[in-house]
Amino acid sequence: MTVKEILDTSKVKMGKTADMYQRDMVSLRAGRANPKVLDKITVDYYGTPTPLNQVGNIASPEARILTISPWESSMIKPIEKAIQQSDLGINPSNDGKIIRLVFPELNEERRRDLTKVVRKGAEDAKVAIRAVRRDAIEQIKKLKKNSEITEDDQRKAEEDMQKLTDKAIKDVDGICAAKEKEIMEV
Repeated sequence: MTVKEILDTSKVKMGKTADMYQRDMVSLRAGRANPKVLDKITVDYYGTPTPLNQVGNIASPEARILTISPWESSMIKPIEKAIQQSDLGINPSNDGKIIRLVFPELNEERRRDLTKVVRKGAEDAKVAIRAVRRDAIEQIKKLKKNSEITEDDQRKAEEDMQKLTDKAIKDVDGICAAKEKEIMEV
Protein backbone atom coordinates (compact mmCIF):
# COMPACT_ATOMS: atom_id res chain seq x y z
CA MET A 1 0.00 0.00 0.00
CA THR A 2 1.36 3.40 -0.94
CA VAL A 3 1.25 6.60 1.12
CA LYS A 4 -1.31 8.05 -1.30
CA GLU A 5 -3.57 5.00 -0.90
CA ILE A 6 -3.29 5.24 2.89
CA LEU A 7 -4.21 8.95 2.83
CA ASP A 8 -7.09 8.42 0.38
CA THR A 9 -8.52 5.53 2.40
CA SER A 10 -8.26 7.57 5.61
CA LYS A 11 -9.95 10.56 3.99
CA VAL A 12 -12.88 8.38 2.90
CA LYS A 13 -13.22 6.81 6.37
CA MET A 14 -13.14 10.22 8.06
CA GLY A 15 -15.74 11.53 5.62
CA LYS A 16 -18.00 8.58 6.37
CA THR A 17 -17.65 9.22 10.10
CA ALA A 18 -18.69 12.85 9.66
CA ASP A 19 -21.59 11.80 7.41
CA MET A 20 -22.79 9.28 9.98
CA TYR A 21 -22.70 11.93 12.70
CA GLN A 22 -24.62 14.28 10.39
CA ARG A 23 -27.31 11.61 9.82
CA ASP A 24 -27.60 10.98 13.55
CA MET A 25 -28.04 14.70 14.22
CA VAL A 26 -30.72 15.08 11.53
CA SER A 27 -32.84 12.43 13.25
CA LEU A 28 -32.48 14.20 16.62
CA ARG A 29 -35.72 15.99 17.47
CA ALA A 30 -35.22 19.71 18.02
CA GLY A 31 -38.74 21.05 18.62
CA ARG A 32 -39.41 21.50 14.93
CA ALA A 33 -41.19 18.84 12.89
CA ASN A 34 -38.68 17.30 10.50
CA PRO A 35 -39.71 14.22 8.47
CA LYS A 36 -36.15 12.88 8.90
CA VAL A 37 -36.90 12.02 12.57
CA LEU A 38 -39.04 9.16 11.23
CA ASP A 39 -36.24 7.66 9.09
CA LYS A 40 -35.20 5.08 11.69
CA ILE A 41 -38.74 3.82 12.31
CA THR A 42 -39.76 0.58 10.63
CA VAL A 43 -43.31 -0.75 10.31
CA ASP A 44 -44.43 -4.37 10.11
CA TYR A 45 -45.74 -4.49 6.53
CA TYR A 46 -47.19 -7.97 5.91
CA GLY A 47 -44.50 -9.57 8.05
CA THR A 48 -41.62 -7.51 6.66
CA PRO A 49 -39.99 -4.64 8.58
CA THR A 50 -40.35 -1.72 6.17
CA PRO A 51 -39.16 1.91 6.58
CA LEU A 52 -42.05 4.21 7.46
CA ASN A 53 -41.48 6.45 4.44
CA GLN A 54 -42.16 3.43 2.17
CA VAL A 55 -45.66 2.75 3.50
CA GLY A 56 -47.06 6.27 3.40
CA ASN A 57 -46.56 9.89 2.51
CA ILE A 58 -44.93 12.07 5.21
CA ALA A 59 -45.61 15.80 5.16
CA SER A 60 -45.04 18.80 7.44
CA PRO A 61 -48.04 21.13 7.06
CA GLU A 62 -47.00 23.28 10.03
CA ALA A 63 -43.76 23.93 11.90
CA ARG A 64 -44.54 21.49 14.74
CA ILE A 65 -46.81 18.94 13.02
CA LEU A 66 -46.04 15.95 10.83
CA THR A 67 -48.74 14.06 8.95
CA ILE A 68 -48.46 10.52 7.68
CA SER A 69 -50.90 9.41 4.97
CA PRO A 70 -50.62 5.61 4.67
CA TRP A 71 -51.12 4.23 1.17
CA GLU A 72 -53.29 1.50 2.69
CA SER A 73 -55.78 2.33 5.44
CA SER A 74 -55.03 -1.03 7.09
CA MET A 75 -51.55 0.30 7.91
CA ILE A 76 -52.76 3.00 10.34
CA LYS A 77 -52.60 0.74 13.43
CA PRO A 78 -49.15 -0.76 12.65
CA ILE A 79 -47.75 2.74 11.95
CA GLU A 80 -49.14 4.10 15.24
CA LYS A 81 -47.72 1.10 17.09
CA ALA A 82 -44.26 1.57 15.52
CA ILE A 83 -44.23 5.29 16.43
CA GLN A 84 -45.28 4.56 20.04
CA GLN A 85 -42.55 1.92 20.39
CA SER A 86 -39.88 4.27 19.00
CA ASP A 87 -37.82 6.64 21.15
CA LEU A 88 -39.56 9.75 19.76
CA GLY A 89 -41.71 10.27 22.84
CA ILE A 90 -44.70 11.46 20.78
CA ASN A 91 -48.22 10.06 20.79
CA PRO A 92 -49.74 9.75 17.33
CA SER A 93 -53.39 10.64 16.71
CA ASN A 94 -55.44 9.66 13.67
CA ASP A 95 -58.74 10.50 12.03
CA GLY A 96 -59.07 7.20 10.16
CA LYS A 97 -57.07 8.38 7.13
CA ILE A 98 -54.16 10.48 8.38
CA ILE A 99 -51.86 10.10 11.38
CA ARG A 100 -50.78 13.36 13.02
CA LEU A 101 -47.70 13.83 15.16
CA VAL A 102 -47.64 17.05 17.18
CA PHE A 103 -44.16 17.97 18.40
CA PRO A 104 -44.33 19.79 21.73
CA GLU A 105 -42.28 22.92 22.35
CA LEU A 106 -39.01 22.01 24.08
CA ASN A 107 -38.42 23.35 27.56
CA GLU A 108 -35.06 24.79 28.63
CA GLU A 109 -33.98 21.67 30.54
CA ARG A 110 -34.74 19.37 27.57
CA ARG A 111 -32.81 21.72 25.26
CA ARG A 112 -29.76 21.49 27.53
CA ASP A 113 -30.04 17.69 27.61
CA LEU A 114 -30.22 17.58 23.83
CA THR A 115 -27.12 19.77 23.47
CA LYS A 116 -25.28 17.30 25.74
CA VAL A 117 -26.35 14.47 23.41
CA VAL A 118 -25.13 16.49 20.41
CA ARG A 119 -21.74 17.17 22.07
CA LYS A 120 -21.33 13.51 23.06
CA GLY A 121 -22.03 12.45 19.48
CA ALA A 122 -19.48 14.97 18.24
CA GLU A 123 -16.88 13.69 20.69
CA ASP A 124 -17.55 10.07 19.62
CA ALA A 125 -17.13 11.08 15.97
CA LYS A 126 -13.84 12.85 16.78
CA VAL A 127 -12.56 9.77 18.62
CA ALA A 128 -13.38 7.65 15.55
CA ILE A 129 -11.57 10.15 13.30
CA ARG A 130 -8.50 10.09 15.56
CA ALA A 131 -8.54 6.28 15.47
CA VAL A 132 -8.42 6.42 11.66
CA ARG A 133 -5.45 8.83 11.92
CA ARG A 134 -3.66 6.53 14.37
CA ASP A 135 -4.11 3.50 12.08
CA ALA A 136 -2.89 5.46 9.05
CA ILE A 137 0.21 6.71 10.88
CA GLU A 138 0.98 3.14 11.97
CA GLN A 139 0.78 2.04 8.33
CA ILE A 140 3.05 4.92 7.30
CA LYS A 141 5.59 3.98 10.00
CA LYS A 142 5.47 0.38 8.78
CA LEU A 143 6.32 1.60 5.25
CA LYS A 144 9.31 3.52 6.68
CA LYS A 145 10.41 0.50 8.72
CA ASN A 146 10.32 -1.66 5.57
CA SER A 147 12.40 1.02 3.79
CA GLU A 148 9.63 1.65 1.24
CA ILE A 149 9.68 5.40 1.96
CA THR A 150 12.25 7.88 3.27
CA GLU A 151 12.12 9.74 6.57
CA ASP A 152 11.16 12.94 4.73
CA ASP A 153 8.31 11.12 2.96
CA GLN A 154 7.16 9.77 6.33
CA ARG A 155 7.17 13.23 7.91
CA LYS A 156 5.32 14.73 4.92
CA ALA A 157 2.74 11.90 4.98
CA GLU A 158 2.17 12.37 8.72
CA GLU A 159 1.70 16.12 8.22
CA ASP A 160 -0.82 15.46 5.42
CA MET A 161 -2.61 12.97 7.65
CA GLN A 162 -2.82 15.59 10.41
CA LYS A 163 -4.28 18.12 7.94
CA LEU A 164 -6.95 15.59 6.91
CA THR A 165 -7.72 14.91 10.57
CA ASP A 166 -7.98 18.62 11.39
CA LYS A 167 -10.36 19.18 8.46
CA ALA A 168 -12.59 16.23 9.45
CA ILE A 169 -12.74 17.41 13.08
CA LYS A 170 -13.57 20.93 11.91
CA ASP A 171 -16.44 19.49 9.83
CA VAL A 172 -17.79 17.61 12.87
CA ASP A 173 -17.49 20.77 15.00
CA GLY A 174 -19.45 22.69 12.36
CA ILE A 175 -22.25 20.10 12.34
CA CYS A 176 -22.28 20.16 16.17
CA ALA A 177 -22.45 23.96 16.34
CA ALA A 178 -25.27 24.14 13.78
CA LYS A 179 -27.33 21.51 15.63
CA GLU A 180 -26.77 23.21 19.01
CA LYS A 181 -27.90 26.52 17.52
CA GLU A 182 -31.02 24.83 16.10
CA ILE A 183 -31.84 23.23 19.46
CA MET A 184 -31.33 26.36 21.53
CA GLU A 185 -33.43 28.49 19.14
CA VAL A 186 -36.72 29.41 20.82
